[in-house]
Amino acid sequence: MKNATRNGILAMITACTIWGLSPIYYKAIGDVPALEILTHRTLWSVLLLFLVLFFAKRLNRLARQDMARVLVAALMIAVNWFLFIFSVQAGQVVQTALGYFIFPLCAVALGALLLGERLSRLQWIAICLAAFGVVLKTYVENTLPTIALALAVTFAIYGFVKKPLDMGPRQSVFWETAILLPLALGYLVYLVSTGENHFGHDAVQTSLLIGSGVVTGGPLVLMAFAIERLKLATVGIIQYLNPSLQFFTAIVIFAEPFEIYQFLPFIVIWAAIILYTVSARKYGP
Repeated sequence: MKNATRNGILAMITACTIWGLSPIYYKAIGDVPALEILTHRTLWSVLLLFLVLFFAKRLNRLARQDMARVLVAALMIAVNWFLFIFSVQAGQVVQTALGYFIFPLCAVALGALLLGERLSRLQWIAICLAAFGVVLKTYVENTLPTIALALAVTFAIYGFVKKPLDMGPRQSVFWETAILLPLALGYLVYLVSTGENHFGHDAVQTSLLIGSGVVTGGPLVLMAFAIERLKLATVGIIQYLNPSLQFFTAIVIFAEPFEIYQFLPFIVIWAAIILYTVSARKYGP
């Protein structure tokens, strides 16, 4: 294995491991409201990515024609991040895992329906199988997995609007968070003025809020490093480590209620993922 490929795989595995275990991190600051965590996640991510791009001499202006797409992407990722933090605090990490499992297939379906991307018969079967898995989960638990679907759809739309952008992942995420920065700062000023902010009152809690920028921006930098060295198919397969670790965290560490029969929808969705992966290797992604 070439050094570049090996380093790319290690970087991607590290990024997905951080993402997959991040529920433990956000659970540690569960006393802080999700919206306040989101504002800190935005603020410190902007600073981290600014420094990375500045020292790499890749800090370029945002082109006017890209502003609308970056704005939509920023809104989608903000909703996605908020839902993720909220789900962790609400003890719904199983749903976040489900959402990130079905997201890639949701993104593929979006590309086929809106961009006219051609899919093989096996790939369509995989998408239908994933949809059946969601229906099965709704039937088994007698409730629609709204959090999982919202995470999958917002992340799929996020990827969809970013696809035509001619900029690297670090640059795009920097501008997305930079657009959100005024809102984040405004909300933080409001919290300080009302005495409701949690920042600065406890050393550990404050450190974790600052560290949320590293937990957010760090994996994105690692993923950008990996994308430059690996095939996208390889990156896509490794990404399933993220929801797998989230699922493990929910069941083993957080001990979320999960009966044997609730595995059925996951088995169906895992089968869909395997089928799509095999099809992508045979016919192309």
